[in-house]
Amino acid sequence: MPAASRTPRIVLQLYIAIRLAALAAGAPLAYDPVQHYEIDFDTGVLWRVTGDGTPLRYVILPQILTVKTPLIGSIRPLAGGAFVVRSRYSLLAEPFARGPEHHYLGASAAGVIEWWDAARTRTLFFSAGGGLGWVDSKGHAIPGALGEDFNFNWFVYPGARITLSRRFSASFGVYFQHISNSGFNKINPGLNAVGPMLDVGWHF
Repeated sequence: MPAASRTPRIVLQLYIAIRLAALAAGAPLAYDPVQHYEIDFDTGVLWRVTGDGTPLRYVILPQILTVKTPLIGSIRPLAGGAFVVRSRYSLLAEPFARGPEHHYLGASAAGVIEWWDAARTRTLFFSAGGGLGWVDSKGHAIPGALGEDFNFNWFVYPGARITLSRRFSASFGVYFQHISNSGFNKINPGLNAVGPMLDVGWHF
């Protein structure tokens, strides 16, 4: 076949290839976890840290069940990946491995900012929020212990997550938590604690 007669066919093939590549690049992911709800279970250990809180050497074993919403607003491109904002709502069951009290039971709510890579396999996240709960306070009997059963909590939680399969993921982070009664009782030492957290998540 003469070269001149092959030229239109080659041009047409190149045009089709470019159009298909453009469509593939702009197509949404087959499954995008940021568009779905997520249930997470976190477990870890927190140690009392210095500051203006209690001098007692508390050790807390937080067990946290969380529901995350799909993204709020739109996906924002950032550094070759995607920046999203979500909400999280958690139930807290936190036995005290060391300390006068035995446990803290509560709930919290927070925002989460996440950066996902383009393939949605790796995530960096940062969450901060707070809530309220109940502890079997011992402050009226033991100096330095918590002085009121009803307490507020707030936390800061940065970490990294990896997707294990279409629906499952795991993460590691550092969790800081403050518990105090905010002055509802004159005995209010406050409890600051920080430590590592492991998490498994299920998207649905």
